[in-house]
Amino acid sequence: MRKKLALFASFAVVGTLSLQFGLTCAYAASHKVDCAQVMTELQAGKKVGEVATDMKISKSSVYRCRKKAKQESAGAMGSMNKGGAMASPAGAMASPPAMASPAAAPATH
Repeated sequence: MRKKLALFASFAVVGTLSLQFGLTCAYAASHKVDCAQVMTELQAGKKVGEVATDMKISKSSVYRCRKKAKQESAGAMGSMNKGGAMASPAGAMASPPAMASPAAAPATH
């Protein structure tokens, strides 16, 4: 009798764990991170942990979005300096804070 009970209990534990891990993996595979929203939150001054908690994603996803945005902006700046439409002596010499950000609000005087 004890062997049957131990066998049943072990099957129950294995079944419960397999369901738990299976659902977690399925959710992670179907859940896409909105990197634009992540970057909006980071630019608003939130910390990585706060963004991750608010959006119910992992911190590594926030870091991945930040790295992706940095690579995209570096690629865009590289193409502008190599003879793109924005390449000009004044634009090439301007410091990054002096250049207008597309997300920045217009200044009122």
